Amino acid sequence: MKTEVKKLDSTKREVNIAVNGEIVKNKFDEVFKKVGQEAKVPGFRPGHAPRQILEKHFSSEIERRVIEELIPDVYAQAVREERLEVVDLPSISEVKLERGSNNLSFKATLEVRPEIKLGNYKGIRVNYKKIEAPPDEIKRHMDALKECAKIDTLDDRFARGLGYPGLSELEEAVEKQILIQKDNAQRNKVENEIVSSITKDLDFKLPQSLVNRQLEDLVKQAKIDLALKGMPREEIDSREKTLFSELEPEAKRQIKVYLVLSEIAKKENISLDDQMPHRVMEFLLREADWQETN
Repeated sequence: MKTEVKKLDSTKREVNIAVNGEIVKNKFDEVFKKVGQEAKVPGFRPGHAPRQILEKHFSSEIERRVIEELIPDVYAQAVREERLEVVDLPSISEVKLERGSNNLSFKATLEVRPEIKLGNYKGIRVNYKKIEAPPDEIKRHMDALKECAKIDTLDDRFARGLGYPGLSELEEAVEKQILIQKDNAQRNKVENEIVSSITKDLDFKLPQSLVNRQLEDLVKQAKIDLALKGMPREEIDSREKTLFSELEPEAKRQIKVYLVLSEIAKKENISLDDQMPHRVMEFLLREADWQETN
């Protein structure tokens, strides 16, 4: 197999691929066998029609199947050999199949991960506050419960109605919920600060296919949210173009963050699977320089 890679820009590659000889010949033999078993040729039992008869009646079909079956395998091999980090399906063009020389050639235009020159991502300083739930805050939450229930006073009977042994246990549960909410809010704030710190000075081209895919997902979710709020279908559809425009910056931000986190994952030998962003963030949190503030 012969492969020639041409760099179009920082994320696009044009790959010219040619393969000939036994690989193409063997694929033709394989396809002829399949077609011979499937085809209904007058005067012959299935699987017994001579090759020249199949060639006469099914030449175009055989060539089409050879191309469709061989290109994906050859392309995948070329990507592996050239170590291309492809981010989307390729655009295949200029396909040529020469029967006499058993030669197949085609061009694949594709997008790859951009080269990212990471700065320092360890020891990033983050500020945090000790999480507390003072009595007055607990009281406010308890009063809110009372208002929602339209009762005059909170007592053990009310607590038991919510599934707690008594009022003190209900107060403990409220305190725990306050602490959890504050801890989650602070963690989100710290994570955003870390992400901002490691991405703010990085400038690289984003693969447009990834941006488009993320943007479509964001718009789809936005349309669902609008529908749940009671907006008519016609009005939602009329806002689609505006949604694409409004959400594009967020789609680009999310893809940029994902690519940076995946680059860190490669350097730190973290698996590039669905849990990668979570595991990289856990790593960054462990490596951060935590400073307690008042």
